[in-house]
Amino acid sequence: MEHTRRVTLSKRMSLALRHEPGRFGLTLDPAGWVSIDDFLAALQIDRADFDTVVALDDKQRFAVIDDRVRANQGHSVTVELGYRPAEPPAVLFHGTSADAVPSIRATGLHRGKRHHVHLSPDEATAQRVGSRRRGAVAILTIDAAAMARDGHVFYRSDNGVWLVEAVPNHYLSCSAPTSTSMG
Repeated sequence: MEHTRRVTLSKRMSLALRHEPGRFGLTLDPAGWVSIDDFLAALQIDRADFDTVVALDDKQRFAVIDDRVRANQGHSVTVELGYRPAEPPAVLFHGTSADAVPSIRATGLHRGKRHHVHLSPDEATAQRVGSRRRGAVAILTIDAAAMARDGHVFYRSDNGVWLVEAVPNHYLSCSAPTSTSMG
């Protein structure tokens, strides 16, 4: 499966599992799972293409257990992923557009329509995430140890993404823009 086709399919799969399952005629269970057979039929894709997208997804967006699939995080629909609170590393990172930094410095990071703010365990991952945006990439450094001491609850998804309700601006610092995105 060529790269462009794989990326397009991954985006459709994410849309169906994270944001608009009803658009595809799917009903997720309370934890976000749906049968693979129902999923394949709804998206009109074959199992080989599905398996390729799941296996080659660099961010491991999808979880497959037995005959079911779900997105690991990033939902805008109501699901209970069952993640337990976890002690974060001292520092976490968030990659974003340099254009967004003034607003983030003023108000912090907010989850928007998603369930949580997504944080990366290292700068390289944050750089990759931020490069999906247009323009220069800025890497925010989050004092996760201080946040945890102050009572903020962190969760770690199955694919290593750290999740938190919000990041108030006083826990953030920002490096200078590091590169230009691919977009």
